[in-house]
Amino acid sequence: MADKTKMSITVAAPPDRVMDVIADYDAYPEWVAAAKSVEVLSTGPRGRAKQVRFVLDAGMVKDTYVLEFDWAADGRSVTWELLSGEIQKAQSGSYSLEPTPDGSTVVTYELTVDLNIPMIGLFKRKAEKAITDTALKELKKRVEG
Repeated sequence: MADKTKMSITVAAPPDRVMDVIADYDAYPEWVAAAKSVEVLSTGPRGRAKQVRFVLDAGMVKDTYVLEFDWAADGRSVTWELLSGEIQKAQSGSYSLEPTPDGSTVVTYELTVDLNIPMIGLFKRKAEKAITDTALKELKKRVEG
């Protein structure tokens, strides 16, 4: 897989509030524009989602895929890997949360996607950056809103 796309944003809320929004997959269709449906398929030992099916419709890009999540014990990060997808052959990503002295949280999102269809590297990286930027902005709006 190629290098990860990595971006950060500051959210005016403590890390536990941010992680609660990230972990509430049932609510994603309410605030993630491209998420048409999201279904938790299994949960892990602490009640967080382990496997989740996403139906995504981002205009020209439509996909149904399943991700498997690994939640850090400290509640400050989550990582995921693609289990299956229609147009994706691989996806890995993470959210990492870092509290700030003023009570806000710096959220760092990393994402790498590999598609089953050929795509020029420059366009792939541009798409990853757009996805990452949108995800962070939508998360900030949801948490702060």
